[in-house]
Amino acid sequence: MIAARYIFAFALVVSGIGSVAAKEEKSPDWNAETLTGDWGGTRSSLYEKGVEFGFTHKSDVLSNLSGGIKRGTVWMGNTEARVKMNLEKLAGWDATSAYIQYHSQLGSKFNRDYVDSFVIVDNIESNNTAKFFQAWIQKGFVGDNLSVLFGLYAIDSEFYVNDTSSVFTQTPYGMANDLGQSGMNAPPIFPTGALALRLKYTTPGKNFYAQYALTDGVPGDPNNPRGTHIQLNKGDGTFSILELGLTPQLGESEEGEYFNKTAIGYWRYSTRFSDLDTLNPILHPSQGAYFLAERTLMNEKDHPDQGLAGFVRYGVASKDIHQSDWTGSLGLRYHGLIDGRDDDISAIGITVSHASDTYQRVNASLSSETSVEATYRMQVNPWFVLQPTVQYVLHPNMNPARQNVWIAGARVEINF
Repeated sequence: MIAARYIFAFALVVSGIGSVAAKEEKSPDWNAETLTGDWGGTRSSLYEKGVEFGFTHKSDVLSNLSGGIKRGTVWMGNTEARVKMNLEKLAGWDATSAYIQYHSQLGSKFNRDYVDSFVIVDNIESNNTAKFFQAWIQKGFVGDNLSVLFGLYAIDSEFYVNDTSSVFTQTPYGMANDLGQSGMNAPPIFPTGALALRLKYTTPGKNFYAQYALTDGVPGDPNNPRGTHIQLNKGDGTFSILELGLTPQLGESEEGEYFNKTAIGYWRYSTRFSDLDTLNPILHPSQGAYFLAERTLMNEKDHPDQGLAGFVRYGVASKDIHQSDWTGSLGLRYHGLIDGRDDDISAIGITVSHASDTYQRVNASLSSETSVEATYRMQVNPWFVLQPTVQYVLHPNMNPARQNVWIAGARVEINF
């Protein structure tokens, strides 16, 4: 096991010896974009040297208005610290970067104790702990079109993700539940990363990419969710994922907010898993595939950075070992819907999670769960966000004994 102090030591070594290739970028306006400002010029000075710090806090208050396990209101919090290091500037290592991400979670377990849905209704709900989530080094090759990454890594930072769906607070719009339900301790996604090697190739015009990751098959320590753990135990096996994507770029004469991505992916564990039917002794492979797409549907004529975009996601997973054999999501988001609120985002999404035949037979369950979320992300100022949300879950956890759930709440996000 490598505890948190060893991860930290690794990060310090990485920062000293050698990030994606450095392009000369304008320094962020820390005084306008963060609560704590430029720290008397320290942030700007570090940024020029290749070091960028980021600190974010999210607080969620959610109420179960009806259905589920019980009614009630809870608070959950997530605090995150990030360090990006351009090692070309820091140490002269061409096209090399490093990244460290540390986070902590506090508060109640709303989905577990109040809702009991298959879809986790709040994407910061996890065990109360503090840990290193990611700590990796990346090197670019072939004019920076090919990159190789190694270290503590989370696949939901790059795989199976849409920019348009990231506004939601439910989980399936980040990492979809067809993949998120898998593994002995989940795949390497929030809140636990895994030791990994990731390769990515992007064509010179950035219109096509191919990426592959090979990770430890059991992220963290299933018997100890607190703190940072890397264990390469016998029998853990590996997890692998491949994604191919098309991302056509805007032309030189075009401008505005633009989403155009289509991707397909495949994932698999090297180890086999027990059948959901305990009377069946057969071990099955755990694998799946997915498709996703997002598009800008309309840009406002006078404000090209505002407009309507949509997304669709669909994934399948092995039916004999997983609760859900397929999940599908679709949604719409509008940037700047209300006049005078140009930075706000309104969105609505729906997700269907289908119960596998084996799960239905063994548990006498319903055939599916459907969840809906409507949310409005209000950018009060550049460093403060207020985001109310309303959710409805039909047939939570495919359980015929559970009543449908209505949820209301809000998220506060502060960028320090």
